[in-house]
Amino acid sequence: MKRAHTTDATGPKRRLGRPAAGRQHHAGPLTYLLLGLAALVSLFPLYWNLVAASHTGERVVEAPAPLLPGPRLFENLSFAWNQVDMGEALINTTVVAGLVALSTVVFSTLAGFAFAKLPFRGRGALLSLVVATMTIPPQLSVIPLYQIITDLGWVDQLQSVVLPSLVAAFGVFFMRQFLVEALPVELVEAARMDGAHSLRVVWHVVFPVARPAMAVLGMLVFVQSWNDFFWPFIALTPDGSPTLQVALAGLGAGNHSVDQAVVLTGALISTLPLLLVFAVLGKHIVGGITAGAVKN
Repeated sequence: MKRAHTTDATGPKRRLGRPAAGRQHHAGPLTYLLLGLAALVSLFPLYWNLVAASHTGERVVEAPAPLLPGPRLFENLSFAWNQVDMGEALINTTVVAGLVALSTVVFSTLAGFAFAKLPFRGRGALLSLVVATMTIPPQLSVIPLYQIITDLGWVDQLQSVVLPSLVAAFGVFFMRQFLVEALPVELVEAARMDGAHSLRVVWHVVFPVARPAMAVLGMLVFVQSWNDFFWPFIALTPDGSPTLQVALAGLGAGNHSVDQAVVLTGALISTLPLLLVFAVLGKHIVGGITAGAVKN
């Protein structure tokens, strides 16, 4: 008599070499060593900036370069802060970067939602046109844009930097790609069946779903606007209402030479607010980047 085939009560056997579901993987010592080296290499430029800001200009350009902090950090900070009115430049840059980031996130999310979930004639062609504008060098628009702000009387005013950057083609494409996968069309249809109009759908459905991508886009645009130099240097002047990068362009200039220690001190001052923003919002930014990377 043949013996009946029985199966294990715990279920089918797992295949060899495949981890169980939900099993956590732990990094080995080599992984931590490589991550530590990568962190040191990434932080070294910031450390050397701090070292250079604590020495005199003559010592910075000597060979070999200094690798340990010196005694002139606070003196250089005070000199750089007062030479170009760094306080006003920081306020102007914060206003410009904040407004540009906020407007880009809002308008890009609205446009991305339209391209992702709203059917209308010519949607594909219009999206292709928006993406194609990313290939146009910004230098080509400098002359006509400067003529426009001159006619409007906006030269050396902050709106000349803010208004041309209210929305970006990259932001529209970024939000469209996110909402295509993250926002089910059934959720939008259910909201409309409940009587929600378009603005209510955007506020109660689209924005909550798009929040991780909005945080990432806002941070990217904020950093890009904070470090922008080309157009603000044309539209603004160091003696008027400069942004931080425009103010740094005139920092450390003397009669016959440029004090590199003072220039690097100004660069250190301009970097600290970005480090503070990332320290406060870093968890949310990283969470937004990794959102949707793991499927259930």
